[in-house]
Amino acid sequence: MKKYALLAIFIGLPALALAALYAYVFYTGPRMKVQPHIRAYQTVAPLPPKGTVPVQAPSPLPSAAEAGRFKNPLSESADTLGRGKVYYEYYCVFCHGDEGAGDGPVGESYVPKPADLRGGKIAAYDDGTLLRGMLTGIGHQPVLEQVVPQEHRWYLVAFVRSLQKR
Repeated sequence: MKKYALLAIFIGLPALALAALYAYVFYTGPRMKVQPHIRAYQTVAPLPPKGTVPVQAPSPLPSAAEAGRFKNPLSESADTLGRGKVYYEYYCVFCHGDEGAGDGPVGESYVPKPADLRGGKIAAYDDGTLLRGMLTGIGHQPVLEQVVPQEHRWYLVAFVRSLQKR
């Protein structure tokens, strides 16, 4: 009988102490109502890691009213037209076709068809208006203003002008 009493003391007392500790923490511990609640708009964004370079947003396009004042700063050289052809094939050929007639494989499915870049309407645009039209577009054209890097834009204008002269 003494063995059972000693066993109950050595096992029971630690279990009882553990249960008492659990009850104490359960009733006096932190509650959900006192825990901090941080909302998404209250958080502060962490600092970027060292060595990162911030992205420069492209400058916005001129409005339609002031687009006419812009002229293509690039000369019409073989290098300019060569680079313009590469950029045209990357960004435009799928809708406007190889010759700019609006008969590209993707453009065939559009109603209305993509513009014929060789036509008189496009030729009548000044450089700034042509650039604005190419980047903002209408219909199914993607938002090229966010896709075409600024350093490629005037090369595209020069190449479209060369399509009109063919």
